[in-house]
Amino acid sequence: MAAAENLTRTEAEARAAQLEVHGYEVHLDLTRGAERFRSSSTVTFDVRTDGDSFLDLTAADVELLELDGTPLDLDLVGPTRVSLPGLTTGTHTLRVVAEMAYTHEGRGLHRFVDPADARVYLHSQFEPFDAHLVYGCFDQPDLKASFSFRVDAPEEWVVVSNGSVTERPDEGAAGTWRFTTTERISTYITAVVAGSYARFGDVHTGPGAGDRELPLGLYVRRSLADHLDTDEILEVTKQGLDWYAQAFEMPYPFAGSYDQLFVPEFSAGAMENPGCITFSETYVFRSKVTDAIRERRAETILHEMAHMWFGDLVTMRWWDDLWLNESFATFMSVLCQAEATRWKGSWTTFLDAEKTWAKLQDQLPSTHPVADEMPDVESVHQNFDGITYAKGASVLRQLVAWVGQDEFLAGCRDYFARHAWGNTTLPDFLGALERASGRDLAAWRDEWLLTTGVAHLTADFAVADDGTYERFAVVQTSPSPSWSGLPGTPEHREVLRRHRLAVGCYRRTDAGLVRDQRVELDVAGARTEVPELVGVPAGEVILVNDDDLTYAKVALDPASTVALTDDLAALTDPLARAQVWSATWDMVRDGELAASTFGELVRTNIASETEIGVLQRLLLRAVSAAERYAAPAHRPALLAALARTARVQADGASPGSDHLLAWVRHWAATARGDEDQLRDVRRLLVGDLSFDGLTVDTDLRWHLVTSLSRAGQLTTGDIDAELERDPTDLGERQALTARAVRPAADAKQEAWDRLLEDTSLSHTLSRQVFVGFGQLDQTEILAPYVDRYFEALDDVWSQRSLDWAIEFSTGTFPHPAASDELLARVDATLSRGLPRPLRRVLLEQRDTLTRTLSARAVDADSDTRSPERSRS
Repeated sequence: MAAAENLTRTEAEARAAQLEVHGYEVHLDLTRGAERFRSSSTVTFDVRTDGDSFLDLTAADVELLELDGTPLDLDLVGPTRVSLPGLTTGTHTLRVVAEMAYTHEGRGLHRFVDPADARVYLHSQFEPFDAHLVYGCFDQPDLKASFSFRVDAPEEWVVVSNGSVTERPDEGAAGTWRFTTTERISTYITAVVAGSYARFGDVHTGPGAGDRELPLGLYVRRSLADHLDTDEILEVTKQGLDWYAQAFEMPYPFAGSYDQLFVPEFSAGAMENPGCITFSETYVFRSKVTDAIRERRAETILHEMAHMWFGDLVTMRWWDDLWLNESFATFMSVLCQAEATRWKGSWTTFLDAEKTWAKLQDQLPSTHPVADEMPDVESVHQNFDGITYAKGASVLRQLVAWVGQDEFLAGCRDYFARHAWGNTTLPDFLGALERASGRDLAAWRDEWLLTTGVAHLTADFAVADDGTYERFAVVQTSPSPSWSGLPGTPEHREVLRRHRLAVGCYRRTDAGLVRDQRVELDVAGARTEVPELVGVPAGEVILVNDDDLTYAKVALDPASTVALTDDLAALTDPLARAQVWSATWDMVRDGELAASTFGELVRTNIASETEIGVLQRLLLRAVSAAERYAAPAHRPALLAALARTARVQADGASPGSDHLLAWVRHWAATARGDEDQLRDVRRLLVGDLSFDGLTVDTDLRWHLVTSLSRAGQLTTGDIDAELERDPTDLGERQALTARAVRPAADAKQEAWDRLLEDTSLSHTLSRQVFVGFGQLDQTEILAPYVDRYFEALDDVWSQRSLDWAIEFSTGTFPHPAASDELLARVDATLSRGLPRPLRRVLLEQRDTLTRTLSARAVDADSDTRSPERSRS
């Protein structure tokens, strides 16, 4: 891992003060073979003050370096930079011609060969600091410029970039593709996608297009073209473009087309390159998926679309404001989804998915302020996390409750109008909101953006003899985390924030538990009285933070806990139910509720859950409670009880429904300890068992294969036979997981060797191995890998890329060996000098380990009913 592959904020600030960049002409020749391509970059820029500077470039070989027509000594070329000594004031033109290397780790220009038909597909990925792996540039967000791309491509290929095509070869022929010059944008959102992609086109003429016809393009590799549901994707795209245009009073701001490309082996979920938005192929569905998965795809489409205004039109000056870039897009995508698409319950999903992620990340020893300082690009890689995306979005949701949604959107319109095509910092955005709302946001900023941790909110009340509340208050605490004081962790400060929230009172009716009293108020400090509820008949259930307006952990009072434990399904509102589920899951992770109790709560209440997304996440949590947080002695019975419940629910589910698919998948995943259940899973795979309306399609087959393999029911020959049925790269990915998950020494050894010895293994394939390798219930077979893990760290961190090293250190951490001895081993490793990102990974895994041990102790001591005696 080359230490020089970095850029500090200090360096970026100095370069931005010295230079102003006007434009780039980039010529890529992609016809030169499978390993390298030729890159020519000509950049025009002004020098404000005499002195030295540098250009970013990571090349396999530099052929030409020329400044203002005069060749420069190639000794100026370093591993990742070109030194530019003695620059003088004025306008200059620098040209770099180099041989560049394709990558297989999702950075720079990634090359993929489809085993289905041997066709080649390329895509670029430059965020935060990888454009210079493709062309020489000043690779930082505040040195915006216009870009003119020219690409030589082989026959049959299509090429897509940020601009519109102005010249192209004849259909199917090799030749040159030219694109219109872009508006002023940052290097990290420039893009080139090339290969044998299939295209589906449309035109949009709604408000989002302004006064023109906006071309829409969808691209996917040919072997998946039949699986791209273009109608739904285009519908969401048009709905989003129109909603954003009306909300921001500005149509899609870029002159070119709006192209969305589903690219193989993408290293992230999606990327907001203007006019050339790239997505993971996980959003191309070869088989039936539930509507919850479609909802998440729609949210991703709308997230990247929000970036067209916030991030692309107006861009952060430096990565300190990465959070605002991503949080804004996350918040706006959910708001748009709820108001403009068929997924009206998106805020329930936001609570159940994003906020859960945020709270998990915010309680780790690696937590950081939402508005965090980024001293260098290396720091950015680990801050694409739950704070940057989910907590920041939760904080913005609270800000909207604080200032008002109309005022918030008015501030956004002011912000875009003032700063279009420029770079900004957080004060620019908050200033626009202050002008629109009339609120001073300085204190709000300090409380919410510059602090860490999750506040705890509870209701404190007393009920009089007549059944009314004689007092009612919301109590706020800021408890010290379990890791407080551990070397290398942030100092805990008590933070009592101001919240705009609602308190809801729910009472039983013929329809169930229904809210009939709601008070919205400002909460501040340790205790806030709620006089509006004094004298009001007491509810059976009280929800603090009703409607989920603020970001906090909410504890249920004892009476509400009893009522909901007995009949949580009676709570009719999906968002309210999701809040209760969220609170109980927090209690499991905090060691306040036995994992076995949580499993029983899920099994006895989930049958009536109408929201498919909530259902799927609860089933995953129930498995996690059994595997990670329950006492190991309780695990087999808990999983068996979950499997029996799942089978009953699957048998009774509506034919062809999303619920049927979710229950069958859960049944297969939990059947591993019951021979009768496993036999039926095998019968379903081979066609001897069926469920009305359920098709055992490609993806479900692989799920069944992996579940059986994990239970030791399949051989490598069985997995190979399944791969012959699905001889695609997608099948190979699933086969990697199915092989690695087998509870056999040879399977673990093969997976381990592949990870450490095969440096050509892409991130996508590595992740498939990680998923299968470290199963929590395979403690004995994985015991040798405790030592091997710690012994491998030094080599991994010295020889592999930063992103891969982070994923390896996280994905293979020996959690199956959870014990005090493992904790001591981690602490001993943390006591020595480590790369900063590795220290963060180990601190995060340590926190998970301590939570696991604490929760297992609670579960071991619990008096929970045995799952063997529980009703299915």
